[in-house]
Amino acid sequence: MRTLGFIGLGIMGAPMAAHLIAAGHTVHLHTRSSIPASLLEAGGLACASATEVAQKADIVFLMLPDTPDVETVLFGANGVAAGLSEGKTVVDMSSISPVATKDFAARINALGCDYMDAPVSGGEVGAKAASLTIMVGATDNTFAALLPLLQHMGKNITLVGGTGDGQTCKVANQIIVALNIAAVGEALLFASKAGADPAKVRQALMGGFAASRILEVHGERMVNRTFKPGFRIALHQKDIGLALAGAKSLGLSLPQTASVAQLMQVCAAHGLEQSDHSGLVQALEIMGNHQLGAAAPSHTA
Repeated sequence: MRTLGFIGLGIMGAPMAAHLIAAGHTVHLHTRSSIPASLLEAGGLACASATEVAQKADIVFLMLPDTPDVETVLFGANGVAAGLSEGKTVVDMSSISPVATKDFAARINALGCDYMDAPVSGGEVGAKAASLTIMVGATDNTFAALLPLLQHMGKNITLVGGTGDGQTCKVANQIIVALNIAAVGEALLFASKAGADPAKVRQALMGGFAASRILEVHGERMVNRTFKPGFRIALHQKDIGLALAGAKSLGLSLPQTASVAQLMQVCAAHGLEQSDHSGLVQALEIMGNHQLGAAAPSHTA
């Protein structure tokens, strides 16, 4: 068994690290807050810094919120780079900038170490169930060597291409998810304000061509108004920002992505950015002056 490190033990990182520990690996742990007691009880080993993790582990996994967080953990004071030695590997499973990822990889490669970007989709549910979709940017050899470890955390694991391509794939994923959430929110809000029961509308739509995982899971959250994250609007807003910045650099127009970015900003302006991203429907409710499921005004004379 290779010695592993895992840095970033939040909603997603903690269960992912737990699967590696359960598989029998020695896993050195570090996070900016306290390490979950359950991981230590399962056999995880606490480290005082990212440098210490890198010194003790052959392969270091990162699961962090944003591009600046990854840069700080890798190259800041007491960072991963300071503890690396030749032949080790860094696996960044965060969702961050593809451009920055290529720069980080080059800097880690210069130390004689491998780098893989492997962002995930599937949310907290997928992390707990070890059923995440994992989108990988790496060399063929690095991917082959690390695939057995990734399989402890995910089911649909694809080598998309070289360094940064995993992050590009994740940005594409986030565009699709955001637009689907907005579409489901608009449809259910329309039905609700027209006087129909949105729960029954959702049930009917699940049997037709409009059926989707978003309608199934997030549609139910909208109907039940259960917006505890999950995956926060603030983080999805960050990903959509990456999409729009990338589109600008490529000379592309992404009009629907720009539209959903404005819905996210409505949520942020009203202090709702810490809601689950299914809570994007709240922006539509604010603009439509109608809460999903509220009684609609009578249309009888």
